[in-house]
This record gives sequence, C-alpha cells and structure tokens, in this order.
Amino acid sequence: MVAIKAHEAERSLARLDPAWRLVLIYGPDAGLVSERAAGLARASVDDPQDGFQLVRMDGDAVAADPLKLADEANTIGLFGGRRAIRVSPTTKPLLAAVEPLLATPSQDALVIVEAGDLQRSNPLRTACEKAKTALAVPCYGDAARDLGTIIDEMVRGAGKSIDRATRDHLAGLLGGDRQTSRREIEKLMLYVGAEPAVLTEHVEAIVGDTAQREQAMLVDAVFAGKLAVLDLAQAKLMSEGLDPGVMLGAVLRQALALLKARQSVDAGRGVKDVVATMRLPYPRIATTEAALVAWSSPKLTEAVTLIGNAVLATRQDSEMGRAIATRALWTLARLGRAGRSE
Repeated sequence: MVAIKAHEAERSLARLDPAWRLVLIYGPDAGLVSERAAGLARASVDDPQDGFQLVRMDGDAVAADPLKLADEANTIGLFGGRRAIRVSPTTKPLLAAVEPLLATPSQDALVIVEAGDLQRSNPLRTACEKAKTALAVPCYGDAARDLGTIIDEMVRGAGKSIDRATRDHLAGLLGGDRQTSRREIEKLMLYVGAEPAVLTEHVEAIVGDTAQREQAMLVDAVFAGKLAVLDLAQAKLMSEGLDPGVMLGAVLRQALALLKARQSVDAGRGVKDVVATMRLPYPRIATTEAALVAWSSPKLTEAVTLIGNAVLATRQDSEMGRAIATRALWTLARLGRAGRSE
C-alpha cells in the first residue's frame, strides 16, 4: 500500500519514487491540493509552458470518456522528454479512467489527479492506496507550523521582515485553506507597501477583525461551558451594538455545523478527521474538537431547537432581545459545562 500521512506529503512529493506513475492529491483544502499538483507538475517536466510536455485535462471530460486519460498517458511525445498529465477535480467518478493506468502504468507520463475530500471508503482513494505504482496524498488545512512557514516565505519574498509575535498573531487569524491564506498575506504585503517590516498594526488593519474574533470567542465559550468568557465576550459585543439576533445566529450556525460533524463521528469517522474538513482558523480547531467530544447528537439537536426558538423570540419582541439572548446563551453554556463533567 502506498498511502501516506498528511505530514509526510511535502517530503514524499519532493522525492517522488520513480515507481509511482500516478499521484492522487486529495483533501478538503482545495488550495493546497491545487498548489501541490501544480508544483509536482512543474517539477515533472523540462518546460511547464510546453503544452506537449504538461497536459491539462478536465476532470469532467475524463469522467465522461474514461479512455481519454489512458490514451493521453500512453501517447509518446514527438520530441521525447518527460511528460506530465494534470487532471482537474470533478465530482464525477474517475475510477474507470484511473484503473487501466493502475494495472498498466504509463512509462512516458506522470499522471496527477486532483480530487476533493475523499472518504476512506472512496473507491478512487482505495484503489490508489492499494496500488504499488500510485501515491495517494492527503491535503488538510494548514496547522500553525505550516502557516508560519508560508508567512515567512511570502514576507521574505516581498523583501520585508516580521517578528515572531506578529507572525504568530497573523497565523492565528488565517484559516485552514492554503489559497485563501496566501491571498490574505498578499493583501497584507500590498498594505505594508514600502515599509521594511510587517507590524501588528498592519495585521490588525487588514487581516484582523476584532468583532469577528470576539464573536468567535463567544460561540466557542458557549459550547465549552466557559461562563466567565461568555459573559466577557457578550458584554463587549453588546457594547459595540451587535444585535442579539445576529449573536444568536452565529451560535445557531455553529450548533448546526457541530451537529453535522457529530453525526459523521457517530458514523465512525475520527474527530480530528472531521474537524479537518471544516476549514477553521487554527486557534478554533482544538475548541471545536473538544466540543465534538462533549456534545452528543441529541444534545446538539436540543441546542439547535433552543437557539432557533430564541432567534424567533427576539424577532417577535426586539425590546426583550438582549434578555432573551442572554438566557439562551447561558442555558447552552451550562449544558456545555455539564457535558465536560459527565
């Protein structure tokens, strides 16, 4: 079996075994999937700009006519040299197109297949993991260490510097999607302009959103049962004029997201695997994992009903909105605290 762990991906792709003639790159982080596929494709040919050396194939077209991929992979280049075929993601089954190449690998071309979040039982993932001539590469959201590396590379590339505290602060504000993180850093570099160093105030002005962070703090406090943190976050948001209905709406969205995730856990998936698909900012990963452990599906269903009723009540009586929201949030927080004492 040629299946690797997520942390082994960079090393495996940098030192690709010649026996691997097909590489499946998959996962919930679409940006990272694309980045790794592009990097591998460039490294696998002499001239990435040559359309005969690097062939792009549409995943939907390959799924509609599975023989197209094998035909292209077995085409011998007119001028020799290395070739690579990069197949774009598709929601349609690709197993029929890939199976012939697993049975009889191309000797002329490296085939790179991009895919979304494939479950362990997915036929394409299973087939590639079992084949000796294929490599399956998982791509999950960036951890803080990965984000720190990306930040350092992009800041140096822009000819600037950043201290560790500012870098860690920036990493905490970025999400788990590689492309989105890069766009945010590029935007930050434009804002910094000619200044030699990236400062915390630059990050706060462009990437940081205090209201969003306080709202996230409130939501996580509710499901962690942290009453003191909830009280502080709610007081700050209320003082800033945030509507109680908006506050409850954020908690309701999290309750629905947790319920969906918890159902996946109940079906047999690991908590960390499920949370990895949610594309959360790094600081919220641990709190969400803890919430999934503490909250059962029935309790989350109860939470959705409770918050849904509270949202409706605030719409019907706006003058009592603050009191209604406070009561609902504290009721949920006590449920969260009870979940940790069970």
